[in-house]
Amino acid sequence: MGARDLPPAPSRLRQEEPVIRLRNSLTRKVEPFEPLDPLAIGIYLCGPTVYDRAHLGNARNVIVFDILFRLLRHDYGAEAVTYVRNFTDVDDKIIARAAETGEEIDAITARTIRWYLEDMAALGTLTPTEMPRATDYIGQMVEMIEGLIASGHAYKADGHVLFSVASFAGYGRLSGRSVDDMIAGARVEVAPYKRDPMDFVLWKPSSDEEPGWDTSLGYGRPGWHIECSAMSKALLGPTFDIHGGGNDLLFPHHENERAQSCCADPNAGFARYWLHNEMLMVEGRKMSKSLGNFFTVRDLLDRGVPGEVIRFVFLSTHYSKPMDWTEEKAREAEATLRKWRAMARADGQADERVLDALRDDLNTPGAITELHRIAKTGDGETLAASAALLGLLEPAMGDWAEVSDDARITRVLAARLAARAEKDWARADALRDALLAAGVVVTDGKGRGWEAGAGFDPSRLEGVL
Repeated sequence: MGARDLPPAPSRLRQEEPVIRLRNSLTRKVEPFEPLDPLAIGIYLCGPTVYDRAHLGNARNVIVFDILFRLLRHDYGAEAVTYVRNFTDVDDKIIARAAETGEEIDAITARTIRWYLEDMAALGTLTPTEMPRATDYIGQMVEMIEGLIASGHAYKADGHVLFSVASFAGYGRLSGRSVDDMIAGARVEVAPYKRDPMDFVLWKPSSDEEPGWDTSLGYGRPGWHIECSAMSKALLGPTFDIHGGGNDLLFPHHENERAQSCCADPNAGFARYWLHNEMLMVEGRKMSKSLGNFFTVRDLLDRGVPGEVIRFVFLSTHYSKPMDWTEEKAREAEATLRKWRAMARADGQADERVLDALRDDLNTPGAITELHRIAKTGDGETLAASAALLGLLEPAMGDWAEVSDDARITRVLAARLAARAEKDWARADALRDALLAAGVVVTDGKGRGWEAGAGFDPSRLEGVL
């Protein structure tokens, strides 16, 4: 029996391992995370349908799962965690975009994937272990569908293959809804070939103008839900640790995924923990094109908002609560990050209180509160190491915050003047000495000013404030 095929609920957590607690949508409780195998942890995030730029809301679950990925790598080791985030590159929206523009589907998906990866990298997210494209797993999808037909959980009708919702007693458990509620709350496609209105498509026929594959199911293409089931099974096994996405995917996508996967592998458990983040608002209102407050990640980046600032704003709200993007929050985040970057130093150790916050259901607002506490102590080494757990203050993300030598000198001079005004002569003298050591000559009194001599060394001012 391989590590990926272990029974769904073992207790293999070693006593010395830290306890991470996660909000499990399946049980609607915050529970201790006990991996199937501490040496082979599997997590799956539903990725984008690649036909256009990622909007700001699309980035939230990527950042949430990036924090989870970082935390699991820290606590269990980088080699112990496999993080899968897929690309849906066959979908009716992509087909419609190709018909609208006259562009080839492959060109649309290749460009959109490149855009997506560039934008997520600008937000400081780590590269997932695997990034499968749905079109590379058509064979696995067909195999899973054939198995569902053979076991009576799916049926062929009018060129389609549909999953029979009535065949799975656990349908509705993940979303916590009754079938009647789901019919009332969803846009259920009424089709004469369905046995039940809730049955959903696993395979659909394609016309000559649409992308398709010749298979035992006929010429056609997969439905959306079967894609993630097949890719997660291929890369993580029939039972794995964590699955997630935005709460807009809870029903029907994740409910349908769970149903078909549990029926395809009845002795497995599919995902054991489900994480769902709340949605995004802009200036207190739901993001909408009709309201004029809809924008992509690239829109913000092109407007000059640094990716690190976007990330900080996102992390300032717990993932389980709606997040409100505001210009004021972005300004405050930028000011905080500039201050922290001016004092951050390498070679420190992460503060355990920051880790404790993250282990408590990814409490990023609590972790940021701890970073503020550390910053007040002036401990730049601990600040940098602790912030790195959140993907903040990393050198590769800091070009936007670079300051000129003159600006660095001006800050120290301003701090010295403030100390003199408060009659804190010891601090004022220490700041003057630091300036002199850096080669800056300071003149007080009537001709007050400063001059950097030939031996000016700006590095001597690092960490002074």
